[in-house]
Amino acid sequence: MTGPHARTVVRRDHAVIAPETHVPGPVPGWSGSEHVRLISPAMGAGFSMSLVAMPAGAGAGPPPDGAGRFAYVLEGALALEADAGPRILGAGGYAYIPPGTAHSLTASAAARVCVIDKPYVPVPGAPHGRLIVGEAADRPPEPMLGDPALTVRQLLPEEPALDLAVNLMAFAPGAALPFVETHVMEHGLLVLEGTLVYRFADHWYPLGAGDAVWMGPFCPQWCCAYGPGRAEYLIYKDWNREAGA
Repeated sequence: MTGPHARTVVRRDHAVIAPETHVPGPVPGWSGSEHVRLISPAMGAGFSMSLVAMPAGAGAGPPPDGAGRFAYVLEGALALEADAGPRILGAGGYAYIPPGTAHSLTASAAARVCVIDKPYVPVPGAPHGRLIVGEAADRPPEPMLGDPALTVRQLLPEEPALDLAVNLMAFAPGAALPFVETHVMEHGLLVLEGTLVYRFADHWYPLGAGDAVWMGPFCPQWCCAYGPGRAEYLIYKDWNREAGA
């Protein structure tokens, strides 16, 4: 859809950012790359989420001071250099890089990457984050609350060093969240495939592949998949910290 009827909506406690409204641009430090900032503190969020197109050989800029970074490869490949040694991340590969970690991310082939930057919240006595590198295909899908039609792949472990969760949620046709959720955590979401209907507060939205969503704290939320195929999205939340910290 084009013109004045584009689906993008930005409200006080949620936003839907549709691909037809993307305006890519450069960001200092990212050589030759084009950014689309999907979620930002400018809309009231406590983190940022970007979609980045990197030509082969392009390098990533640093995260903001004090922020941890999660990068998920949608297409192509990234070369990660860090203390643990070099790694190649193909489609479905991901890395969490804690603040202050010396590293480089370079597109070893033209790549599209979802990047989440979050100011790190420390816990006394706990490590200040740690480097995690993985592949989505290696994370087993677990039924959500016993429902085999709705599964979750937990990409990051739950431990005191980490202040965020990033998961892949997959819906069989017609599957739905079991109840309307309302909680202090905020979410960032990127639809990877399929079609869904999502409720945010008192509003209902159809979503498809490429749509991005911000859900603020205490925004009522529920969704179901519709259409003939499965649906899947990547979802972030602040986690494992004192509420409101």
